[in-house]
Amino acid sequence: MNVLFLTHSFPQGEGDAAGSFILRLAVALRDEDINVRVVAPAGEGLPSAEVLEGVPVERFRYAPRRYESLAYTGNMANDVASSWTAKLALVGFLGSDFVHAVRARRSFEPDIIHAHWWFPSGVVGTWVRGLSHVPLVTTLHGTDVRLARSVGVAKPLFSHVLKHSAAVTTVSRWLQEETQAMVPGVRPVVAPMPVSTELFEPGESRNGQRLLFVGRLNQQKGVDHLLHALAAMKTPASLDIVGDGPDREDLVRLALDLGLTSRVRWHGQVAQTALPELYRQAAAVVVPSIDEGLGLTAVEALLCETPVVAFDSGGLRDVIQHEKTGLLVQPGDRASLAKTLDDLLSRDGHGAQLGKAGRLYALSTFAPESAARRYAEIYRQVLGGNAS
Repeated sequence: MNVLFLTHSFPQGEGDAAGSFILRLAVALRDEDINVRVVAPAGEGLPSAEVLEGVPVERFRYAPRRYESLAYTGNMANDVASSWTAKLALVGFLGSDFVHAVRARRSFEPDIIHAHWWFPSGVVGTWVRGLSHVPLVTTLHGTDVRLARSVGVAKPLFSHVLKHSAAVTTVSRWLQEETQAMVPGVRPVVAPMPVSTELFEPGESRNGQRLLFVGRLNQQKGVDHLLHALAAMKTPASLDIVGDGPDREDLVRLALDLGLTSRVRWHGQVAQTALPELYRQAAAVVVPSIDEGLGLTAVEALLCETPVVAFDSGGLRDVIQHEKTGLLVQPGDRASLAKTLDDLLSRDGHGAQLGKAGRLYALSTFAPESAARRYAEIYRQVLGGNAS
């Protein structure tokens, strides 16, 4: 079976974390006798065609180089909303994506088109489907569902993409429920993305007062809540912050105002291969996100047997079972977050049993072979339904 992946986020090279779960799924699908080809946007210094871990990737140009800044930033929606230049680049993006997807469809002859995120890839997928009648599978990852929910003009387009998809998948039960509420009649299937079980493994030593955050530095990720909680903790814990984003300057200033400068270390964006050691050294990983699509950071931490403290919100409930695989806190409750972190760090073994149980759960649910089997089953059901 041949499957064509359409995505606006994909690793730009080995070790790049952005969209790495899509590459991981493509690689794992080979064991299910499924060949994947990927169409993704161009980026600075990237070849127009390459092979990553045995997966062919074609990257499309969509604007003059200086304006090709929509992809790989994690900020596409905000850029388009605030800039006419970005709006024009988006028109070029959609057109070029469509042209290259049609070319790939002709040369690769896929049995399935699999769009990751309903926008922009799902929209392009419906166009290709209309020309070729190749069935479309659309996966919702979280940011795209928030876009459909918060931007009025996006809702009809969201509904159009889902209703023209032979199957819709979501990476968590929460996203499934959100989608069903917005588009009645659509029945999404929960099918998480895979995490590298080979890369993320337990270590031997931890710093009992070291906390870790990994993710985009924007409002939705809730780093401001974490900084306020850190300032309120009785334990003089330190915090490593890995990632970058539009709120970094404001967050650095907040840490200064809270008197946390000496206790917070800003790592910026790091290669995915550098993450395991950071997880292994941390006493706990904190995920203070609200309406997270799933929370792969939490999964990666559990694979390293690192306890996770998270807000009881969104898809994080699929990963963290309170007092079993981690600890959940009422969203936005900074005082409770501080108390929960103090309690965890004061426990014998700093919650090591939570990490051990979490690893077993993560292995059974998010291993690449598990995700590949799930998606292979979905593809075959779609093809069987079309055949009938």
